[in-house]
Amino acid sequence: MPAPLLAVDAPSLLYRAFFALPDSIEDPEGRPVNALLGTANLLLQAVEEHRPRAVVLCFGAEAATYRTDAFAGYHADRPPMPDDLRHQWEQAREFFGAYGWSHLDAGDLEADDLLGTLAGLERDAGGAALLFTGDRDMFQCVDARVRVLWPAGKGSPEVIGLAGVRERYGIEPGQVPDFIALRGDPSDGIPGAKGIGEKGAAQLLRDHGDLEALIALAGDPAAVTRKLLRPKVAEVLRAQAEELGAFKDMATLRTLEIPRPADAPTDFERAAVAARAKGMNRLAERLERAAKAS
Repeated sequence: MPAPLLAVDAPSLLYRAFFALPDSIEDPEGRPVNALLGTANLLLQAVEEHRPRAVVLCFGAEAATYRTDAFAGYHADRPPMPDDLRHQWEQAREFFGAYGWSHLDAGDLEADDLLGTLAGLERDAGGAALLFTGDRDMFQCVDARVRVLWPAGKGSPEVIGLAGVRERYGIEPGQVPDFIALRGDPSDGIPGAKGIGEKGAAQLLRDHGDLEALIALAGDPAAVTRKLLRPKVAEVLRAQAEELGAFKDMATLRTLEIPRPADAPTDFERAAVAARAKGMNRLAERLERAAKAS
């Protein structure tokens, strides 16, 4: 397997680090830098373990227009970004740019659409991609060349490939949008099919393939008499057919027109300077050691 492209869900990691580390971690001006520090440590660990050919931080809209147009409840219950995180968010591109890491913005789309696009570019070029994210939607991208790097608690992030997706959900990666539509996704405000749940959704997809096949089957009176679907499940699929189709479309990633990123090694020396400027002295020492070793 070639050295992978490390495509980073920057919003996911910044939020995770912000809430995981105390806001008493400050720069010389007295502003919190916990999100920047935590994200830097996560990414450096990934760089050390996986030796990527380049690191790309992906940003995007909080809620893509096509998703909110399809369902008004999408991301509706998410609180606004805390001010102390927003301040760090605005500095992230410049700070991580010092590491030699590039960034991309999805515009009206979301960071996960960029991650999916980059995964496709690597796959088509015969390369490999690691998608560093805590967003379960990204499991739909997994195949022999694309894996998800899933943030863990205090341990190393978990590398999730084909077997990992099957073990977690009991389905194939290509069925993930169907699964999300049926099961729902509370973190995104997607309610799913009433009364079906996670295990039921997985079993239905194992038995019948995809959402479209299930809805077609629910419209066939013989499906219940032949015990292919339980009566309540068939009723729900018929009643929510249009809504479930919208949920699947929302869970299906969009592709952006972007070039494949060039190789770009991490610049540990410049990164150390940037870390010291933020008062991150222990991180700077780690980066200086890495610079000497490289």
